[in-house]
Amino acid sequence: MFSSSSVILLVALAILFALCFNVSLVQSTSRQRALLEHEQINSQNGFRVMLKHVDSSKNLTLFERLQRGMKRGQHRLKKLNSMVLAATSDDQIVQSPIHPGSGEFLMQLSIGTPPETYNAILDTGSDLIWTQCKPCTECFNQPTPIFDPKKSSSFSKLSCSHSLCQALPQSTCSSGCEYLYTYGDYSSTQGVMATETFTFGKVSVPNIGFGCGDDNEGDGFSQGGGLVGLGRGPLSLVSQLKEPKFSYCLTSIDDTKTSSLLMGSLASVNSSSSSGDQEIKTTPLIKNSLQPSFYYLSLEGISVGGSRLSIKKSTFALQDDGTGGLIIDSGTTITYLEKSAFDIVKKEFISQIKLSVDNSGSTGLDLCFQLPSDNSENIDVPKLVFHFEGADLELPSENYMVGDSSMGVVCLAIGSSSGMSIFGNVQQQNILVLHDLSKETISFLPTQCDQL
Repeated sequence: MFSSSSVILLVALAILFALCFNVSLVQSTSRQRALLEHEQINSQNGFRVMLKHVDSSKNLTLFERLQRGMKRGQHRLKKLNSMVLAATSDDQIVQSPIHPGSGEFLMQLSIGTPPETYNAILDTGSDLIWTQCKPCTECFNQPTPIFDPKKSSSFSKLSCSHSLCQALPQSTCSSGCEYLYTYGDYSSTQGVMATETFTFGKVSVPNIGFGCGDDNEGDGFSQGGGLVGLGRGPLSLVSQLKEPKFSYCLTSIDDTKTSSLLMGSLASVNSSSSSGDQEIKTTPLIKNSLQPSFYYLSLEGISVGGSRLSIKKSTFALQDDGTGGLIIDSGTTITYLEKSAFDIVKKEFISQIKLSVDNSGSTGLDLCFQLPSDNSENIDVPKLVFHFEGADLELPSENYMVGDSSMGVVCLAIGSSSGMSIFGNVQQQNILVLHDLSKETISFLPTQCDQL
């Protein structure tokens, strides 16, 4: 038998246990709620950045823009090819790594606390994020003020042991982690690696690793104040954000409307993004261990006017030594196809388009036709389909045929290359291009990009 005092004690203990259990339950529920809220916040991560073409502010015709872009693109193609060849070389001489350099689109962002706004070149072919910094021993002219780290409360130099410092292809260590990036046009940036708060639209992201360049030479970047790498390496914006998805949607090269870069959850493609009833086309991404930053695709063939061309499947294959293959690149204007394939494409267009070939070479493009003098004929443009693995991408005619009535020509906006092939940005116009790095895929969805 329990005494009355024992009963009171047991009741008190029961009440205390119940209270403790309820507190524990409340705390557990609060923690779960906090975790759920945290997961919801993370799942909603994403932002949009507006892009503008580097020549958008210039009063240029479509052909003038195309020609300026092609000049940069041919230079970029040589740089990209030289990078691959250098990586496959057996030469043991230590050389400074070369990076592809300037692209075709500028993105506006802010850096520091308080934030300072500047335009940076968007580059899907490289990784490093960098901007010019004061005090400059050597800096090129840029349209916005040069970033002064002394005026930012969130600036912090990286230690030499930091993983991002270790990821640099070339670095030294004296007053912190120092980097040197050299580009194929002999432009370069040199300075210290640091972390800062970057602001994209209304979204601020702390502790982004970047290069603070105080010795920047060459004129390849003068359209902006630095560069944002969107490649697949650890230094890129994509990798640092740990967001496996990003997409971009590029308006027409002759359009003054802005394009878009979408990060995180905003990047996903859905039917509401498309113009009309369009099917999403998805193809696997391929890795090249010698060039891990590039986005390689498997191009299996090409059709012109409904005819599958007799191009060997191996023509666009990535070779065991890291050469060849096809990359998708926002920083190259037109598509470049390996010469043997381009010659077959060229021959087929000549046979199907009933116009005289223009051999003047005035445009800089490999294949042009003379327009009828009275412009009375409608030009019957054959369909062009790129057969990627698992994705037959049919392009609208304006993505590969460009005309200029004042010059009296219409031209194929595709060129010839030796070695690597590139799927350029003119062919990507008004297509939402989604990179999903968790699934290792790229998806295409025809989209009116200025309405996205």
